[in-house]
Amino acid sequence: MKSKMSRNIILIALLGLLSIDKVAAQSVTVEAKIDSLQILIGEQAKVQLQVAMDAKQHAIFPAYTDTLVKGVEIIETVKPDTQFLNDRQRMLITQEYVITSFDSALYYLPPIPVTVDGKEYKSKALALKVYSIPVDTLHPDQFFGQKPVMKAPFAWEDWYGLISCSFLALPLLGLLIYLIVRIRDNKPIIRKIKVEPKLPPHQAAMKEIERIKIEKVWQKGRSKEYYTELTDALRTYIKDRFGFNALEMTSSEIIDKLLELKDKEAISDLKELFQTADLVKFAKHDPQMNENDANLINAIDFINETKQPEEENQKPQPTEITIIEKRSLRVKVMLICGIALLSAALIGVFIYIGMQIYNLFV
Repeated sequence: MKSKMSRNIILIALLGLLSIDKVAAQSVTVEAKIDSLQILIGEQAKVQLQVAMDAKQHAIFPAYTDTLVKGVEIIETVKPDTQFLNDRQRMLITQEYVITSFDSALYYLPPIPVTVDGKEYKSKALALKVYSIPVDTLHPDQFFGQKPVMKAPFAWEDWYGLISCSFLALPLLGLLIYLIVRIRDNKPIIRKIKVEPKLPPHQAAMKEIERIKIEKVWQKGRSKEYYTELTDALRTYIKDRFGFNALEMTSSEIIDKLLELKDKEAISDLKELFQTADLVKFAKHDPQMNENDANLINAIDFINETKQPEEENQKPQPTEITIIEKRSLRVKVMLICGIALLSAALIGVFIYIGMQIYNLFV
């Protein structure tokens, strides 16, 4: 009987120990501490909140904004620190709040609530005494007035931006002046030029024949050159006067074409001139002096007989042509755009320099 009772007592004790261990394993503790119970106005203190709980549990800390209580301000909320204990079965979370106050008084810091798995736990209350700075009213001569504004020490770092912008403004200003001079000295986009009118065909031909007559190349034994120049002048006249390309036609083709347009008497002498020229150029014929003169006269007579009538005392007037130079227009547009961009850049640089000078001296 006694042995049975002993076994029951031992069993009850073991069950009690297991229940105690289970309760201890599931317990949550919340503790709050402050590193300094007394501070001067404006000094700082740290409130440390520690929560011990099982590793599987989840804790929610209070979300303070800027004050812990009225008169006590929160300067900083430090990131929580987590430590694992008992082979990661338990964990300790530490949360710190940096506080201060600017009014002297004794402050009551109420318990801080922490929610763990939906259940609220609270720490113990704290107290904070804030003192004002003591003033020696018995010796007012030791009071000092306001200190004058201290002049900041010279530092090159404060001038780097100003100096850099000043050096940048100089080449920009020089380039801007160069572009302005370029655009002022640039050729006009629209130019008006005078074009001398083309001489009438008979005048141009007579001018060329007069040159041939003055040079007298046939007298120097250069008959082929003489007849080549003379027939070329006539071919050009025929082309401009009658409208067909005599420069690309043979002598016989020219004569046949003229016979369709004019009478035979006006062309007979021209036919003889072309035949003599062909003999000189292709058969090495050596014409006589009087034959050369006669052919020159025949050329002049043909021109005079076939020229177009013109009004007396009429002189050709030069015509004025307006030309738009596309290249000059493109260059001028580029110069104007460059001037606008440089002007904007310089204005920005000068504004920045002005602001830097203002900040340094005002």
